[in-house]
Amino acid sequence: YSAIFPFPFFLLFLHPIPVQWKGSLTCAKWDCNCAFNRQSSCCCAANELYQLEDDTFTRIKYLWQHISSLSRRVQALKGSIRVAFKATIDPNLGTTILGTTERCFGPFNTNVPIPYAIVTLDDDRGYNPSLGVFIAPRAGVYVFSFTVYSSVEENGRLYHKVQLVWNGRPIVSVWENNREDSEDSATQVVILELQRGDQVYVELLSGRRICKYLEYNIFTGYIIYPYINE
Repeated sequence: YSAIFPFPFFLLFLHPIPVQWKGSLTCAKWDCNCAFNRQSSCCCAANELYQLEDDTFTRIKYLWQHISSLSRRVQALKGSIRVAFKATIDPNLGTTILGTTERCFGPFNTNVPIPYAIVTLDDDRGYNPSLGVFIAPRAGVYVFSFTVYSSVEENGRLYHKVQLVWNGRPIVSVWENNREDSEDSATQVVILELQRGDQVYVELLSGRRICKYLEYNIFTGYIIYPYINE
């Protein structure tokens, strides 16, 4: 209301409006008593709508509380569990290939796990640099990636195949066998569901080699989330 129309006069002015209505009511359950005593919200469904609004608000409040609680639990869980590693090949592992000046890791007469010996990150000590093997400290979902780089002399042959192995089973690989390129690199990323004690490593296949700038070869991994009942 305003200073021009004081509140009591304003009600008296509006009350005759419902009485003068000649058309059919838009709602079969129109509350006539409400129409004479209130100036709005007299639809037949008003009470139902108000109840629905209250119920919806209560449910949203309940969901928000539970989502907030779950978020705090997830953050606490993530903060208490840190599993991650990053390692590269020690360039001193390379040996000179007979008849060339190339220093390469390989070739070998059997598949060989690559010992990424230079470790720059190893939270929870799951990675063994001597063996090049990651042993899962707990069950959960993990991400692993490895980058393979090799470079050869002009007119040389890129000839390597490197694969990620999970409990003795090859999962993904990268490979090259050509004389068109003098250098090349590739990266693989994979998500694995591990149990405690599972082993993941990267191996060079028999007869293959990776050459020059061995430190560009990288092996990394980290946990996305653990299994909380572990």
